[in-house]
Amino acid sequence: MTLKSAFYLLAFLCLTIFGCKDKPHFGDKSLLVSENGRYFTTGDGKLFFWLGDTGWLLFSRLNREETNTYLEDRKQKGFNVIQVMVLHDVAAKNIYGDSALVGKDVSKPVVTDKNDYRDSTAYDYWDHIDYVVDKAAEKGLYMALVPVWGTNVKEKKVNEAQAKVYAKFLADRYKDKWNIIWLNGGDIKGSDGLKVWTTIGETIRANDPHHLMTFHPRGRTASSAWFHNSAWNDFDMIQSGHRSYAQDTSAKEKLHYGEDNWKYIESDYKLKPTKPTIDGEPSYEDIPQGLHDIKQPRWTDADVRRYGYWSVFAGAFGYTYGHNSVMQMYKKTDLKPAYGPKDQWITAINAPGAVQMKYLKDLMLSRSYFDRVPDQTLVAGSNGEKYERVLATRGEEYAMFYTYTGKNFSVQLGKTDGDDVKGTWFDPKTGKTTDIGKFENKGIKEFNPPGEPANGNDWVLILDKI
Repeated sequence: MTLKSAFYLLAFLCLTIFGCKDKPHFGDKSLLVSENGRYFTTGDGKLFFWLGDTGWLLFSRLNREETNTYLEDRKQKGFNVIQVMVLHDVAAKNIYGDSALVGKDVSKPVVTDKNDYRDSTAYDYWDHIDYVVDKAAEKGLYMALVPVWGTNVKEKKVNEAQAKVYAKFLADRYKDKWNIIWLNGGDIKGSDGLKVWTTIGETIRANDPHHLMTFHPRGRTASSAWFHNSAWNDFDMIQSGHRSYAQDTSAKEKLHYGEDNWKYIESDYKLKPTKPTIDGEPSYEDIPQGLHDIKQPRWTDADVRRYGYWSVFAGAFGYTYGHNSVMQMYKKTDLKPAYGPKDQWITAINAPGAVQMKYLKDLMLSRSYFDRVPDQTLVAGSNGEKYERVLATRGEEYAMFYTYTGKNFSVQLGKTDGDDVKGTWFDPKTGKTTDIGKFENKGIKEFNPPGEPANGNDWVLILDKI
């Protein structure tokens, strides 16, 4: 046998007997799409449940000490992805007064010769971003970067030629950082600047093939409407938005689901080819309903919980939380804050919803995950509409049901393994559980959640195989 023949035989045996495959580019820290196309895994095959926070203006509004405080807080609260704008606008400057661009031209980033963020006398806008990305990496956090916010493209401040140069600059600069995710777009319809968004997506992918990428769309829309079949688009993202049922003005949109963010996820879940999907921007805690009239009621921790459990139980691979003050890093010295923030960011990082998000993540990681599917046939009889809707999901040996109002609901048993099941109430507000006994795993059974029925009296019923 020749040396060449021996090599090919060894390779064949490795693949067929031992299942050898190329090691992910960033090793165990790589983010990959799971084999079933529904979820994320790390390079070592472990489940990655995306728990994101919208820190949109982090790069421009916080200094380095404040940045460390914010990132450490999010790490401690269980967040693992920070969604942030690289350029909020083409005139962007950071807190140190460093401009991002020459003449507001995205193809001309302002970079210093030293290019070393450790030298505080020399670093520039991009060195500061490097610092934040590396600091996040130290804490195990991924940075989901929006190259340029959508309004800049819609207002014709970025053309295709500029976009291509800029996207290559970003890809070359960050392709070797393990903790990067790309969010093309930025609160924009894909049809507004379609050629620019396509250019950015294709250019980043050509120069950085190892990081996952999607498109952050306009409120009440889904990226899949424009980019589901794009080669550069690894997963889908919806923005369920900030309006209430009564405030919807998008009745003529192809997808018009109001506050029912689970419907967007359900729609994406049915698409082919199969791709993971997530609600990347639901209503923010403490932001006025509809955003612009600060006299309107504000979304609460109960609302952000509802969006989280609804979307994840409908099949999303994770969830992104947001807070009005934190997303814009509001300080009382700000002259023109958006949407009437009340608390400064340093206080708002401890808002009830931010604390409660880890309970969703912990719950989903507590059971087998890759076999998890949404299954509304588990809810027996007629299901409720809007806030009274019960969302159900199951694995082979468990089922979970989320109710936002705590009204009685009936369950079709026998759809998971086991002759008997153990029942547990899980409280999304505290993460605590209460056992309610065991039941024969067949027939229809009604369950009565604790407390009196009311919006925000939300509970998860868990049924586990015994």
